[in-house]
Amino acid sequence: MASSSTTGTAASSQNPTISRWLTVLLAFACGLIAANIYYSQPLVGPISTQLNLSEQASGLIVTMTQLGYGLGLLLVVPLGDLFENRRLAVSILAVGAFGLLISGFAGSVEPFLAASFLVGLGSVTVQILVPYAAHLAPDAIRGRVVGNVMSGLMLGIMLARPVASMITYFASWRAVFYLSFIGMVLLSAILRFTLPPRPVVARLKYHQMLASMVHLVKTTPALRRRALYHASMFGAFSLFWTTTPLLLAGPRFGLSQKGIALFALAGVAGAIAAPIAGRIADRGWIRSATAAAMLLAIGAFAITYIGDIGSSLSLAMFVIAGISLDFAVSANLVLGQRVIFALAPEIRGRLNGLYMTTFFCGGAIGSAFGGWLFAHYGWRGASVGGIAFVLVSVLYFMTERAR
Repeated sequence: MASSSTTGTAASSQNPTISRWLTVLLAFACGLIAANIYYSQPLVGPISTQLNLSEQASGLIVTMTQLGYGLGLLLVVPLGDLFENRRLAVSILAVGAFGLLISGFAGSVEPFLAASFLVGLGSVTVQILVPYAAHLAPDAIRGRVVGNVMSGLMLGIMLARPVASMITYFASWRAVFYLSFIGMVLLSAILRFTLPPRPVVARLKYHQMLASMVHLVKTTPALRRRALYHASMFGAFSLFWTTTPLLLAGPRFGLSQKGIALFALAGVAGAIAAPIAGRIADRGWIRSATAAAMLLAIGAFAITYIGDIGSSLSLAMFVIAGISLDFAVSANLVLGQRVIFALAPEIRGRLNGLYMTTFFCGGAIGSAFGGWLFAHYGWRGASVGGIAFVLVSVLYFMTERAR
């Protein structure tokens, strides 16, 4: 596979380098773009009401965005191994911007759902920019650079829900999509004129590249291992953030939408894990840091049993749990990317696409399973399910040989 394609620029292949301001720009861009996937989650109620979407079908608002993102991870992100990265990123971002504009104008369900799909598809731009940053970074600081860029991405994910709720509170849900559209247009122009080009000389055709991804899964144990680790961790993460708003809005806590937004905002503190994990990975402590992240995730669910549900102490424990879980998942994500980006520069796009697709599926399963568990068994059942997700990764981790 290493001989199937070659990449090259003097900056990225012979003497890779990346400035601090460019790292900040990429982190900022990834945060803004990733937020587009999550804006609609807290707005399902008002959007469904205005577009006359039934309660049973309201989940399609989020599902279509996730479907577009999932297909983009598998079919679009690997194009980073075939096409010049800057132009590819700007082109895919334009697709997402168009989807945001249509989302704001949509007066009925069908165009809104189609636009949601385009928003998700365009949001995979972040997974083109992250390997791009890894290409520009020297090997000695690659983990740090990826960690810094991922910290921006995680901040975007974590801030998206409370920001969307606040904008809707003061204006309307349509304003969220209009403002994001304007942001994407401006960001596209900035990226177009500031990012250095990264040409790719590929000998594979698109269908050959897709076929090669099956081969990569079969022959790259590090990819399989890190992808499955994070699929389990992200499944627990999605379960937690799907079920806790239901618990907090219930009769025991009785929080308003504003209170739930503030709760979600507290989880932003976990984003500091990304740059820390990157530095740890550069020092070669990946195995021990992975174990620590898994144990921290289990501990996050465990501490929610401290205090009576509904009490002030219990609420404080849930806040700490959210921060801890976000910290653990952010760290594990960066550790995994540090491993797979070190494998082969010429196939980073495909490796990242496979990695992200696998754990994204884990997150989707976690959300669906968490909702079912909470409906039937309450928080106790949901929390046990979250711990079970992490234990899957722990058991698999125990089969890894120390190197």
